[in-house]
Parts: sequence; C-alpha cells; structure tokens
Amino acid sequence: MSYYSILDVTPTEDSWIADYLPTAGRLVTKHGGKYLARTASHERLEGEGPEVGLRIVLEWPSKEAALNFMNDPEYVPHLKARTAGSVSNHYLIEGKDDLS
Repeated sequence: MSYYSILDVTPTEDSWIADYLPTAGRLVTKHGGKYLARTASHERLEGEGPEVGLRIVLEWPSKEAALNFMNDPEYVPHLKARTAGSVSNHYLIEGKDDLS
C-alpha cells in the first residue's frame, strides 16, 4: 500500500538548503520514493494558520520505505539541519479511504 509524506517547510535560514536538496533527492529515490510536488506555488483554500514557504508531497511504496528514508544514516544529519533551519511539519499518510 502506498504512503504519502506531506510536508510544510518554512526556512528560517538557508545555509542547509544547498547540501540538503541533492542528498534528500538521491535518498528519496534510493528508498523507492517519488516527489509529486515541491513548490512554493500553493494557496490556502480553507482554514487558518501561519503562512508556509514550501509544500512537499512524496509518494512511498510502503510505510517501511518512508521510515527507512527518515532513519537513513546519510539523511539524519540533513534532517537535523532542515529542522534546525526551518519550521517544518511532516505527516505520513496511508493511501487508503477509511470513510468509504
């Protein structure tokens, strides 16, 4: 079953970005993930809250693949840099419809 990572990321400083992007991209692919969207072009249609810089959507072949990416020893220092240099929220969503 597919899983989806939905992230909102607002950089508070940008020194981490140049190293983060190529490493994260390569490791997402290594773990079977695929970027569906990485963009600052988004708009809120409902709700309230702080503005967000970037929205990122990834598709994973399984929950295990997503967690393996997050725990990959090569990714961990980049994750720490991203979370230190941004306000980030990451949601892992199972690709199913519980309400059908």
